[in-house]
Amino acid sequence: MAIELRQQLKLTQQLIMTPQLQMAIKLLQLSRLELMDAIRQELEENPALEEVQESISPEEQGRGDDVSQKSEEKEVTIEEKLPEDTDWSNYIDEYNTPGKVNYESEARESPRYEAFIAQKESLSDHLLWQFLMTSPTPEEENIGSLIIGNLDRNGFLDVTVEDIAKMGNAPAEQVESVLSLMQTFDPVGVCARNLSESLLIQAEHFGCRDQIVFRIIRDHLPLLENRNYKGIARALKTGIERVVSAVSVIKGLDPRPGLQYNEEQSHYITPDIYVYKVDGDFVTVLNDDGMPRLRVSQFYQNSVCSGEAGDSAKDYMQEKMRSAAWLIKSIHQRQKTIYRVMESILKFQRDFFDKGIAHLKPLILRDVAEDIDMHESTISRVTTNKYAYTPQGIFELKYFFNSSINRVHGDAVASASVQDRIRQIIESENPQKPYSDDKISKILKKDFNISIARRTVAKYREMMRILPSNKRKQF
Repeated sequence: MAIELRQQLKLTQQLIMTPQLQMAIKLLQLSRLELMDAIRQELEENPALEEVQESISPEEQGRGDDVSQKSEEKEVTIEEKLPEDTDWSNYIDEYNTPGKVNYESEARESPRYEAFIAQKESLSDHLLWQFLMTSPTPEEENIGSLIIGNLDRNGFLDVTVEDIAKMGNAPAEQVESVLSLMQTFDPVGVCARNLSESLLIQAEHFGCRDQIVFRIIRDHLPLLENRNYKGIARALKTGIERVVSAVSVIKGLDPRPGLQYNEEQSHYITPDIYVYKVDGDFVTVLNDDGMPRLRVSQFYQNSVCSGEAGDSAKDYMQEKMRSAAWLIKSIHQRQKTIYRVMESILKFQRDFFDKGIAHLKPLILRDVAEDIDMHESTISRVTTNKYAYTPQGIFELKYFFNSSINRVHGDAVASASVQDRIRQIIESENPQKPYSDDKISKILKKDFNISIARRTVAKYREMMRILPSNKRKQF
């Protein structure tokens, strides 16, 4: 067969992700903190992007709102003078939607920087500092470092003494001596080889004299875990009252002494949007606090318009200005989209905002997407890592979307409301006779007209990290 070259035309249809669309989608799914980081990075990398400084000259101070209005008009004028060669048609229907957006402009007191610390002290640093205060020999310091390096997040030794001895090329007796010393360090109970040893160290440290406490910790922790107090009483040949008294002492000990140093630092949530109740109606306000006000550089704009720059420089400046304009427009569309989604959620879940979680209704992404004429994927991006302040508390926007559970006679109820009902039933139960999952299922059906199976109750209870009835029982 002869090999030949041939040209062939082929017509295909495919979706092209323009840079504008990519940026809009990227910014839409960012959380508030991630958005601020993205803006700061763009300000550093793009010289055509500027942050508007909130400075007012002395002669303009008396004009108040007129100054801010003129400033806004000036920004819009600069943006509109940019070259109109950007293609927004691929997503203009979805993102470039009309509607008034309210921004919160209330002045707030900024946090003081001296109230922050750079880094939380780790368990390793805390123990090493205490160990070095004992003036150890180089051999002991090596053993101590190996012990500290082999602690798990609860503060327990994760390897045997023999393993430490082999790693440190030291006798096991010396390792035992160093370990015994380190078991006296703060937090009490750290460097133990297991839970039983940690609790025994704590009981001795706090001066406990009840031998029942030590015998339960040493020999009957499995029975204690299952709250089998009667089994403990039979094994120890003592009364149930003494067992209950000893258990109350054990409950005051810390089963994970090192966890307080390994917990992640708290992350404080800043709402993206606020929902206030004013005069019997709800008002939605976007959180614009700390959000930089951006504009395209006037210097770059004048340079392009004057025509003094060369072709290569002009192309570079136009590219940077287009990038700045895309960012500004994408941020505006992001804020508008969040606002519209929150308004739609408010319409569907008004009873929740008025009365609380028990009145949360079933809602899916498609409901909101059809209401505001957007795609479900857009609603999913908007509701991820975005938070709303409401009269009922701070919630992620995804919280308002729940699967439905049918009532026996009537409409459906949201799964989150069912979980709240289960929590209320468990909180109101008799601690000495806790409800089983089957009993909770019957109570839901009888008192709340909600029919769910026992295994569904168990699933929701586990999701809320609530123990089963046999472990909730108290004596």
